[in-house]
Amino acid sequence: MKQLIITSDDFGLSPGVNRAVEQAWRDGLLTCASIMPGAAAFDAAVEIARRNPGLQVGLHLTLVQGRGVLPPDSIPGLVDPDGNFTDNPVAAGMRYFFDRGLFCQLKREIEAQIVRVLGAGIPLTHIDGHLNIHLHPTIFSILAGLMPRYGISSFRLSRERLGHNLKFDKERRIGKTVERVIFGSLSNNALPRLDDLNIRYAAEVKGVLNSGRMTEAYVLDILNDLRDGLTEIYFHPGVLPDAEITRRMPDYRHEEELAAINSPAVREKLKQLKITVQNYRGDVKC
Repeated sequence: MKQLIITSDDFGLSPGVNRAVEQAWRDGLLTCASIMPGAAAFDAAVEIARRNPGLQVGLHLTLVQGRGVLPPDSIPGLVDPDGNFTDNPVAAGMRYFFDRGLFCQLKREIEAQIVRVLGAGIPLTHIDGHLNIHLHPTIFSILAGLMPRYGISSFRLSRERLGHNLKFDKERRIGKTVERVIFGSLSNNALPRLDDLNIRYAAEVKGVLNSGRMTEAYVLDILNDLRDGLTEIYFHPGVLPDAEITRRMPDYRHEEELAAINSPAVREKLKQLKITVQNYRGDVKC
């Protein structure tokens, strides 16, 4: 049996992302969306989630390239005076690992992001992270303590087969190899603790190595060789024009990714291959 979760990241980032999420849920194959609690369009995303209760919402934990939830003076080591995290993921990762004085600030901010979504009346069933920051060893150690407390039962392990990706998209060979090593190692670090906590995860996650380029043609290719069990594909759909996503992700193919989620050809391919589309709860969409 093959089951497939189809997720949109960056829910709440901007109006264009929010419109794409609702359209992909209503007209396409989307089953989950991961919300950014500190983003400018968070409140509008909450309203979309409320009027589409079947859409499963998870936390898109944001500790880099975004805004914090707590006031800047309560997490001064994490954000600038305007409440923004650094845009440099490498620098952030190094500081979060080596500066032990940031641990308590990180814990407060991470818990505040969880609480903000739950406080808006949106159940959280899974966690992933902006730029996969949720797998950072320090961050993951905090999440491992918080997930059981807040009833969060699923987690994204961002591991993807390099050879399968390069079979269909040979760009960025070196970059993809580095990403595969880093995220594969971080996933292996997290896996035993997730098993101990009985936290669910997909066996493979597509979108790690082709982030922003999950086009219809690429998705149709990779569906042929999905492994048995649970796979997640995550996208960054968007409706343009949208200044925020264009500024932050100028090279991403937002509208093409939305088209892939809504594609009749993808839907037909899934039926032919007898792949069940569902969310992390196991609710089947088609």
